[in-house]
Amino acid sequence: MRPARRSSSFWIAAALVWLVSDVSASAQPQQLDTLKDVFARLHSCWRPPPGPGVSPLDITVVVSFNREGAILGQPRITYETAGAGDSDRIAYRIAVMETLQRCTPLPFTEGLGGAIAGRPLAVTFRTRKRPPKPEEKRAWLIQKIL
Repeated sequence: MRPARRSSSFWIAAALVWLVSDVSASAQPQQLDTLKDVFARLHSCWRPPPGPGVSPLDITVVVSFNREGAILGQPRITYETAGAGDSDRIAYRIAVMETLQRCTPLPFTEGLGGAIAGRPLAVTFRTRKRPPKPEEKRAWLIQKIL
């Protein structure tokens, strides 16, 4: 019986070591090395305002970061879908600011942090469905049979 206990305690200890190493690895966020990574991270934090009465709209915020990935200055809303009501605009502005709070500071690599520090980024959050592009017809491509 004793050898069985030792082997089971060995496996339990090994599982605990594995779990602890997995938790510490997941606690450290993946470093962002490109602008594409930055936009993907910000969009992964985006949560549109809940509620059946909120109309979908697109909103763009201009934000700057320092080397450590913290927000530098005040984020500025530069675009909102035309024709949106005041309550919808406020709900989306709050959702954008909550997204920035949830995501920051961003874990920049040293190179990206130095390159991006102080530069404004325009981040667009889209919730409206875009209409399909109309098929373009060109007269010189249409064959005519005389």
